[in-house]
Amino acid sequence: MSQELPIERIMQSGLLTCEPETPLWMAAERMAARQCSSIIVVKAGQPLGIWTERDALSVNFADPDAVRLPISQVMNQPVASLNRSTPVSEAALRFNAERRRHFLVVDDGGAPVGILSQTDVALNQGLEPYLRLREVQAAMRQRALVLEGGQRLAQAARSMRLSECDAVVVKCADGELGILTERDLVRFVARHPGNTPIDSLASRPLLTVHQSDTLIAARDLLMNHRVRHLAVLDEAEEVVGLLGFRDLLAGAEHLYMQDLRNALEQRDRALAKSRENLQLAERVIDSSLEGIIITDAGNRIEFVNRAFTHMTGYTSEEVIGKTPAFLASGRHDAAFYRQMWDALQRSGYWRGEIWNRRKNGELYLELLTITAITDDSGAATHYAALFSDITHLRDNEERIRKLAYYDALTGLPNRRLLEDRLELAIRHAHRNQSRLAVIFVDLDHFKEVNDALGHAFGDELLVMMAERLQLRLREDDTLARLGGDEFLVLLPDLEEVDEVARVAQRLVEAVREPCVIEGQEFRVGCSLGISLYPDDASTAESLVHSADAAMYRAKQEGRNGYRLYRNEMNLQDDRQRALESALREAFVSGEGLQLHYQPIFERVSGNLHSAEALLRWHHPLLGTVPPTSVVTLAERAALLPQLEEYILEQICTQLAAWSALGARPVPVSINLSARQFWQHDLPVRVATKLNEHKLQPGLVGFEIAERTLLEKPHQAAIVLKRLRRLGGEVAINDFGTGYASFGYLQELPISMLKIDRRFVQRLDSGQRGSAAIVAAVAGLAREMELCLAAVGVETDSQREALARHGVELIQGYLTGQPVPADLFAKRYLVSQSGVTPQDA
Repeated sequence: MSQELPIERIMQSGLLTCEPETPLWMAAERMAARQCSSIIVVKAGQPLGIWTERDALSVNFADPDAVRLPISQVMNQPVASLNRSTPVSEAALRFNAERRRHFLVVDDGGAPVGILSQTDVALNQGLEPYLRLREVQAAMRQRALVLEGGQRLAQAARSMRLSECDAVVVKCADGELGILTERDLVRFVARHPGNTPIDSLASRPLLTVHQSDTLIAARDLLMNHRVRHLAVLDEAEEVVGLLGFRDLLAGAEHLYMQDLRNALEQRDRALAKSRENLQLAERVIDSSLEGIIITDAGNRIEFVNRAFTHMTGYTSEEVIGKTPAFLASGRHDAAFYRQMWDALQRSGYWRGEIWNRRKNGELYLELLTITAITDDSGAATHYAALFSDITHLRDNEERIRKLAYYDALTGLPNRRLLEDRLELAIRHAHRNQSRLAVIFVDLDHFKEVNDALGHAFGDELLVMMAERLQLRLREDDTLARLGGDEFLVLLPDLEEVDEVARVAQRLVEAVREPCVIEGQEFRVGCSLGISLYPDDASTAESLVHSADAAMYRAKQEGRNGYRLYRNEMNLQDDRQRALESALREAFVSGEGLQLHYQPIFERVSGNLHSAEALLRWHHPLLGTVPPTSVVTLAERAALLPQLEEYILEQICTQLAAWSALGARPVPVSINLSARQFWQHDLPVRVATKLNEHKLQPGLVGFEIAERTLLEKPHQAAIVLKRLRRLGGEVAINDFGTGYASFGYLQELPISMLKIDRRFVQRLDSGQRGSAAIVAAVAGLAREMELCLAAVGVETDSQREALARHGVELIQGYLTGQPVPADLFAKRYLVSQSGVTPQDA
């Protein structure tokens, strides 16, 4: 708006000046020529005073010498000034308050740059809205000074001065109206016409407007005719007032002052309301239960409320000027904070959960909201963070979740959580074509214990049983309490049914262990029922029902044991348990267990090179058990260490017995299982056995499956080096079936390769593939300087084919079957004198 413009935009930039000695009439002449309303009196470039059209009213036109006076004697001083940057609205207020018509405009250094008149303000103050809405009668002077045309100039000037009029209406002798203004008097000072009647000096015709006309129309008339005054006529065409630029400005100033007062009142009300709101906001912030932090754009804290101190333990004096980084818990990495700031910079807002640390070191979880506060350009000037401690909410949620999904007494999953996990496990098993098992566990005679010793005693027993059962399960298994003394076990990802039986047996043994509660020792048992997916059922409900039914059958059949849901599986399991029991007894009594020895001959000379020990077991009731089944059975029953120890002891004992009979023993090789091979103390135990039986080094050799070595070739090389120090052969059996890497093979400290029987037996069929494999292995053995043996040689044609490829050692039914130790000695061993012990 124009009232906000600086006055330098509307001032008269061309200053009219004169020296102090300039005669008044000459100064007036300059003003009239330039049509200026004022002249500045200067000396040495500095303003001394001002003479205006208004001052012309004070000239005594009756005295001819009055117009010859130096202007310095009639000027006004000092000169009122305004800085050129003063707003137009402020200049208008000063015109009204100081009753001035002119201001000297100066620059920042005080040098004159222009003159500002009341008319300049009236023409440039942006009064159009006001002038369009108001009529002339609202702004005109209510009384116009009317003088007779015969009145003298000096008397008219005196009347204008006393009445403070800048113009008068003149009734001329011919009845026409004219007007006499301050500007006219300046012209008379310049022309000094003397004290003549004013009707000859008045300007005619008199321009008029009606009092009902709009002020905008009156203003346009003044500007178009370049005059300063209009006579205002009533409906009878009588002069009732005058209207000039001063009147327009005065009306506008009145309106402006009224608007200003209204604006100031509104401002005061707004400030009071704002102050009230600010105080209210401060009270709300200070009493808020949420912690509040306000930082600057550099993330330096400027304000915290009392809730912040209550939650963190830090006072405002301790944190002002710091960044919130001192609250960091260490649980979030740099990427977490980087994503937070990226969101703030992108959207100006971030909300989430974050772990922080109190002053006492305690961690707490807070729900944090950060908002960026921006200026008009959109740049962030502050950040406001609101947070609340939700640690207790999470604890409550966890407690509620525990109550919903976990048993209150034992802390185990309840039926609801078990059903969820069982449904998920069934879907997983269906997708992977695998098995899972459900074991229903019920404590035997728990009701009697509960009734006799009390419920508190019974609860403690249940907790003890839950802990025992949990310790016997795998990490991925689930133990749940259904209620009372009933538990349910979920076993996912089963490879074979025997795993379930082993787990069930461990659970039975765990429950059967002695219990000591409140100084009382006693024992309880349990009955278990087992159902399998997909063998017995395909839904969670059916699996639990089948396991429950199997559990009742276990109770009916004597308690303190387990039963599978399907009878045929129980029969198989019964045989498995019978075999395990018999194997344990065999380690003690030796009944049915026997080592057979198969000779290995040198192909060219036919001499006996060594023997391989092979386990045989024939039970009087259960029949003959294959060697692979014996090893598998021992492994499932956790009897493998005893079996390995038994075999090693029997071999060393037999070697010592042959030596005692005068026979020349040959090296005997032992087949090492993967578990036995990776035992760190195997070389030490073998060396100990050799020393105990006073056997020469090199009499015990070892055969290892190719796939065992391929699992961890670098570690295998370390174990093989330790075995080689015992002096015996170290061979890879079944060579060619494990896809060995030749790169790893050259790093393994072995002494022999044994070609698998499948490749040997195919030599009779004429298959070029088998012959090529044998040829390749033979060539590899020669290049690596390894001894080469063929296993499963049964025909002469096979031996001839092996001869073509340079195979050195032969093992198979063609040269000798596995036989007991006494028969092996009778057939193959020779004494120190060159005959067999039997011959001796």
